[in-house]
Amino acid sequence: MIEIPSKLEGQSFKLYHLETELKPIGYEIGGNWDYDHGYFDYKMDDEVGYQFLRVPFKAVDGQLDSENASVKLGRPFLLSHVYQIGVDDNVHVGNGSATLNQFAEPQDKDATFPEKYIDIGKALVKELEAVLLD
Repeated sequence: MIEIPSKLEGQSFKLYHLETELKPIGYEIGGNWDYDHGYFDYKMDDEVGYQFLRVPFKAVDGQLDSENASVKLGRPFLLSHVYQIGVDDNVHVGNGSATLNQFAEPQDKDATFPEKYIDIGKALVKELEAVLLD
């Protein structure tokens, strides 16, 4: 994980506004959101796993699934996920079903981030600042 300091840190926005501004330029809310926090993810590449620019946010007014939720942005960071190839050898079978969690565990959820994407990540943060603060 590589943090990228940004003018966006600590800024508050309506979640709906962020979604309408960021989805058209390639961001999506990561699937690991909760009622009080989440992440906007920009998939930079999928070379030997996945490389993301991730922008964390926390609810400051309302829950994330409410219509007028406001969120505060955290420090953006670059992240690599490297997934196992083949069958997950750590499947947990319970209540007679192994199909409840069909996705493999990450091989390395904090993999080394490829150097060649660091400057791209910094440029993406500058673009975010321009879109959201100007």
